[in-house]
Amino acid sequence: MKVLIVDDEKGIRDVIKEYCLFENYEVIEAEDGIDALNKIKGNNIDIIILDIMMPKMDGYTTLKEIKNYNIPVIMLSARSEEYNKLLSFELGVDDYITKPFSPKELIARIKAVTNRSKAINQDKYVYKTLMIDFLGHKVTIDDKEVKLTPKEYDLLCYFVQNKSIALSRENLLSQIWGYDFYGDDRTIDTHIKMLRNNLGKYRDLIVTVRAVGYKFEAK
Repeated sequence: MKVLIVDDEKGIRDVIKEYCLFENYEVIEAEDGIDALNKIKGNNIDIIILDIMMPKMDGYTTLKEIKNYNIPVIMLSARSEEYNKLLSFELGVDDYITKPFSPKELIARIKAVTNRSKAINQDKYVYKTLMIDFLGHKVTIDDKEVKLTPKEYDLLCYFVQNKSIALSRENLLSQIWGYDFYGDDRTIDTHIKMLRNNLGKYRDLIVTVRAVGYKFEAK
């Protein structure tokens, strides 16, 4: 996998690069938006880590240009205000992480975003007799359709797109309900309970991760 790191701070790029190389990712670096656009043209980039505050061309302007290439983007910023997060998602980022950050968490988010991107490009997900038809927006078990609410369906798809990754309740709330939703953990727990019931013999695919949240584990 090829990762483009776009940040004007060399120290930040070096840290991210070290962890990416440990995962055997190929790394390309850019120090500003203009440099990033030039690097994209000559390389088959799988994901971009993009800083907001940069000289010459900031992250928001760069993002508008990058989206023409249909490459997943994780926005990296020292700004933690809700406005900046909302603006970033409105412009099309796939994830947002604030500085200072855990490099291990960033790697986990890279894996999650790329897994989602791959899953979106697939027509179906099949595990034994469980099938999710993404194009048909339908779930079947043993060739019988499973009736899910829209939120249950979105949760199941999000779990599948992030297989084996522990997802916090906060993450699930923000990704499925949106950042403007003011719910609590009970909202997630209630929907997970209903989803498990509807999955019947496959209910155990959704595993509770103590003190974190949930994950989808298909052995």
